[in-house]
Amino acid sequence: MDDLPIEPSRTGVAAGPRRSLDRAGDPSPVRAAGPPSPAYEELLGRDPTWALSEGSRHFDEKSAVFDALTKIARRLKALEIPYAIVGGMALFRHGLRRFTEAVDILVTREGLKAIHEGLDGLGYLPPHRNSKHLRDTESGVRIKFLTTGGHRGDGKANPVAFPDPSRVGVDFDGVNCLNLEALIELKLASGMTSPGRLKDLSDVLELIKVRELPEDFSGRLHPYVAGKFRELWGEARRRFVAPLRPGWLAAEAATIEELIAARRGAADELEAMRRDGVTLDVEAGPGHDHARLVTTDPAVARRYGMIEESEYWGRDDEGPAGDGTEGRADTEGTSDARSGGD
Repeated sequence: MDDLPIEPSRTGVAAGPRRSLDRAGDPSPVRAAGPPSPAYEELLGRDPTWALSEGSRHFDEKSAVFDALTKIARRLKALEIPYAIVGGMALFRHGLRRFTEAVDILVTREGLKAIHEGLDGLGYLPPHRNSKHLRDTESGVRIKFLTTGGHRGDGKANPVAFPDPSRVGVDFDGVNCLNLEALIELKLASGMTSPGRLKDLSDVLELIKVRELPEDFSGRLHPYVAGKFRELWGEARRRFVAPLRPGWLAAEAATIEELIAARRGAADELEAMRRDGVTLDVEAGPGHDHARLVTTDPAVARRYGMIEESEYWGRDDEGPAGDGTEGRADTEGTSDARSGGD
C-alpha cells in the first residue's frame, strides 16, 4: 500500500495519516513514513497560549485527551478487551473536573498483551522500547496502562490491589470507567503508602466535597482504607451558616401585628431547621448580640439559603447591633448606606 498523505492536526503539527480500516475493524491511522506527532505534554509546554486554549477545550470535553479517550475505548471494545478508565479522566467522569494530559487504563495482563498485539503500529506506538504504555500517534497523547493485581503508591503489596476491570467498570456514554468505590479505594491506598502520592488523598477529599459523600460511604470500602476515608470526611465537612441577631425581625416589621406574624413564621422555620439538624452557634457566649445557625449538611444549607462559612463576611463593625444589616446575604449594598460608609 502506498503511504498516505499526512493531515494537519488542531495543534498545527503533523497529526498522522488519513484513516482506513485496521484489523480491529475500526477507523484508525495506518502507519506511515515519517515520525508521529510530538508528545502531547511537549506541545503543552512549548506553547502556553495553545495550552490554555487546549485546557478550555478539555472542560468542554473537546480536547485531544478526550479524543484519545474516545478512540482507545472504541478500539478496546472492538478487540473485546475488558478495561476501565482510571486516573484523571475517571475523576472527571465522577464529577471532579480537572485537566490531565494522559489517559490511564486498567486492564488485565492478558488484556495488555492483546492490546499490544492488536494496536501496536496501527495508530499507536510505545513511547520507548519495552514500554507497556502506548502513545496515540495522531494526537501525541500518552495511553498509560495499569494491570490487575498491581499496586499504586510504593508498589508494595497491600490489601487493595488493582482489580479486574470487568468487575468494577461503570459505563459513561460508551466508555467504561472505574466505579466510585474502586476509584476511592485505590486513591486512598496510594496516598497512604507513598509520600509522593499525597495528591491522591487530596483527590478523595475533593470528591467527598463535590459528591457530598456521607460518612457511612466508608462502609462500602475495604477496611484497610475505610478509616482514612472517615478521617478525610471529617476534614471535608464544610460549615454553612446563617446569622441570627435579636433585632432583625423587628427591623422588618412596621406594626405589632407584622412583628407577631414575623416571629411566628420565624419560630416555625427555626423548628423545621432544628428537625433538619441545624444548631445554634453562639459566637461569644450567652448574652452576646449575635449568633449563627450552623449545619454541615449541604442539602440542608441549600434548603434554607445558608452560605458556606469560608465565604461569610459578618461585617460586625458596620451598623448598630440588631439593626438587621449585619451578615445578611439579602442586604448586600445596604449596610454601607445605613452606616454612612467610609
